[in-house]
Amino acid sequence: MNRVHSRRSALAATLAGLALALTACGGGGSQAPASGGSDTSLSDVKSKGEIVIATEGTYKPFSFHAEGAGDLTGYDVEIARAVAEKLGVKATFQETQFDGIFAGLDAKRFDTIANQISINAERKAKYDFSKPYTVSTGVIVTKADNNSISGFDSLKGKTTAQSLTSNFYKLAVDAGANVQSVEGWAQSVALVRQGRVDATVNDKLTYLDYAKTNPDAGLKIAAETTEKSESAFVFRKGSTELTSAVDKALNDLRADGTLAKISEKYFATDVTK
Repeated sequence: MNRVHSRRSALAATLAGLALALTACGGGGSQAPASGGSDTSLSDVKSKGEIVIATEGTYKPFSFHAEGAGDLTGYDVEIARAVAEKLGVKATFQETQFDGIFAGLDAKRFDTIANQISINAERKAKYDFSKPYTVSTGVIVTKADNNSISGFDSLKGKTTAQSLTSNFYKLAVDAGANVQSVEGWAQSVALVRQGRVDATVNDKLTYLDYAKTNPDAGLKIAAETTEKSESAFVFRKGSTELTSAVDKALNDLRADGTLAKISEKYFATDVTK
């Protein structure tokens, strides 16, 4: 998850007071149905018997191929399949590079996007969003035995490892940390484990994914932001009926425990609320 800075734009927006910057790729505008036009977004999906979903397929653990070349799977993929089942249609995925994913939605190449797209004001002006199915925060990660850092104010004078292109670099600098430049999460977490830096600031899901596969890493979350980032399905503006149907499906999946079960599988905790 070294590319979290290009997905977590909502976290950047909501943490404006902490000076995070939005670096996520945007997308072209999407037009609502013309005045007097009818919303056929749901009936179109029902009539063709499938909902076409854009996803990258290279964004582990959200959307990726098992063993690199196996079936498409991941947290977003499993949730999208569960939603499609609730709608009574087949989930058909179109793997699309992130840079062109919004343009593809505008061009009606697919019905929705499931790719950890974070909600922010700029995107809400152009697109419709479902209720969120992922909630995250920014976190400070330290060695488990490091008790000198308990909040962002504790970073003053400490050394953190950060990618200079990440939103979290600015957050660390503004907190008074001395930043050691790295290429991404893998390098930063290695430096923390080796005791060569005091901490790294990153997205909580990045840490949870790492901790799930490295349970003996000897790390902990020392602090996290109170502000949250939320990710959801994205639709063309005016797709009210399809958005509402997906919202109902998500509500049902939350109530029957499916969302929590999928989240536990990938993150060992419930990140859906």
